[in-house]
Amino acid sequence: MSARRLAHELGNLGVLVRSGLVRPVRPSTAFRLGGAALRWGAGAATLVKAAAIQHGDRVALIDERGSLTFTELDRRAEALARALAADGVTAADRIGLICRNHRGFVDGLLAAAKLGADALLMNTAFAGPQLADSLAAEGATAVIHDQEYTGFNFGRRYVAWHDGDADAPTLDGMIAAHRDGPPVKPDGVGRIVILTSGTTGRPKGVARPEPRSLDPIAGLVDRIPLRRRQSQVLAAPMFHTWGLSFLLLGLYLGTTQVIRRRFDPEAVLADIECRRCSVVVPVPVMLRRILDLPRAVRARYDTSTVDVVATAGSALPGDLATEWMTEFGDNLYNIYGSTEVALVSVATPADLRAAPGTAGFPARGTEVRLLDERGRPVPRGVTGRIFVGNGGLFEGYTGGGGKQVIGGLMSTGDVGEFDAAGRLYVRGRDDEMIVSGGENVFPAEIEDLLTRHPAVREAAAVGVPDDEFGQRLLAFVAPAGEAPPDEDELKDYVKRNLARYKVPREIRFLPALPRNATGKIVKRELLDRA
Repeated sequence: MSARRLAHELGNLGVLVRSGLVRPVRPSTAFRLGGAALRWGAGAATLVKAAAIQHGDRVALIDERGSLTFTELDRRAEALARALAADGVTAADRIGLICRNHRGFVDGLLAAAKLGADALLMNTAFAGPQLADSLAAEGATAVIHDQEYTGFNFGRRYVAWHDGDADAPTLDGMIAAHRDGPPVKPDGVGRIVILTSGTTGRPKGVARPEPRSLDPIAGLVDRIPLRRRQSQVLAAPMFHTWGLSFLLLGLYLGTTQVIRRRFDPEAVLADIECRRCSVVVPVPVMLRRILDLPRAVRARYDTSTVDVVATAGSALPGDLATEWMTEFGDNLYNIYGSTEVALVSVATPADLRAAPGTAGFPARGTEVRLLDERGRPVPRGVTGRIFVGNGGLFEGYTGGGGKQVIGGLMSTGDVGEFDAAGRLYVRGRDDEMIVSGGENVFPAEIEDLLTRHPAVREAAAVGVPDDEFGQRLLAFVAPAGEAPPDEDELKDYVKRNLARYKVPREIRFLPALPRNATGKIVKRELLDRA
């Protein structure tokens, strides 16, 4: 490690110490923690063992079936690892997880890490054929799944959650049968493989590398007031990078995590009040659903304990950010990143007040540049492709290929711009840019404007072929009320606020736009309707 890099990592450590996240420990505790790291490396297995050592009988997880302590989480993971090993699963296997937010997901993830096997996190919104295709493409050899996902054939299956009779061995049964015995000796360090969202094409597997830097955690706590032993509502799907990050961070911090299989906006408010939660981890569409509750329902619950609402996973409209903080206080943090490049930037409540819709400033340890088509930097206020350098860049897709790299910086696949103060705005995907009549149009700008119209609940724009202009802009709108607004009125609204060439040639109305489990609009489904 170079002297410059060492100084930077010492600075990261200083951030963690000042935040109270790193504290001195007894020599005996340090010895046990070191032993865990030597056995499992810098991964989830070590995190849960360290959490059991440091936080023991503190409640780690609360779901619909009750609570589990950190010690119980660790013991369940070791028991399940023994059970899987007895059934022939080894470190050479890749275990698919098709689970909603509940203890079974955590059991499966941690047991795979104890074995040294890869854990493949599957999107619960995938249909049966897409699940089977992704499992095969990513080389899964065993599957841990909720009972509702049984519409496909697979060799070794284990049921994580069931409401009736299970048609395969259950995790609870396997854990009970293998509760005693020595820990499984891992033959290697397992990886966590996360699938990209697949909103515009086939999902790709991204294997997250072992942490090479403290940047990801220091970059968060440098801007967000996270503390040890808090309670949090983890509403974001845990199969997604954002939910997974806070699940693993919670193990490190000794956080009590409240999770539910399905998102329910009123239940989130009830959990905040009941558990005195200070942190909430949603995706942006969840904020919208909470705000859409009748005011009388929202007023029933005391949410004054919440200091941090940390959202990521999809675009956060500026109006939504302002509306949330007006209702619940200045506790909203908007985080931008991706499965491939990890943490990029953080917008604090002050940033969102000053510049609603911003993704904030680059995180500690992260370099962000905006480049044109020739790889040259663009000035502030000009849209360019977003390239990132940090200690969390991925090493390529599991099926081959990767992201473009220029000067050591990796493309996020998005375009954006910096304002005069240096705040980043993400304008959309670079492969979604529409060239209509020789003019470049980014759909996100039109979408953001349309959602500000009082008659529009949500909107999306896509480019479709056009004989005259090459491409034309087609917008899809979900009305805010029962009756759709007038199409010409919406076109005039866009024309009054944006350039004429950014006005959609056609607007179609749908009851709701198709979204995946992380709240992103699935545009390939809209293109199928074009």
